[in-house]
Amino acid sequence: MQRTLPEISPEALKQKLDANESVLLLDVREQSEYDIVHLEDARLIPLNTLPQHVEGLPSDQEIVVYCHHGQRSLYAVAYLQQNGFNDAKNLIGGIDQWAIEIDSTLPRY
Repeated sequence: MQRTLPEISPEALKQKLDANESVLLLDVREQSEYDIVHLEDARLIPLNTLPQHVEGLPSDQEIVVYCHHGQRSLYAVAYLQQNGFNDAKNLIGGIDQWAIEIDSTLPRY
């Protein structure tokens, strides 16, 4: 039976950020995509390099993972959950959904 991975909506994430809650934003896209657009203070770890960087992530902090549309970040959240990061969540719809719902000034690609 497949476990549903925890997700967070752009609106719920915005509320957390506005309230200055301690959230690590993890961008799992490639550097070229990050250079086009990213969320402020997001940490870039491309999905294919995540296993090499997982040791450096805080296991006691909420981690919100995002990519372009939410597919790569789902894989990342599954990986993080398997490695003991119980508070990792996928940003629904990725940065594209964030640009649509929250910040229309962000470039979309």
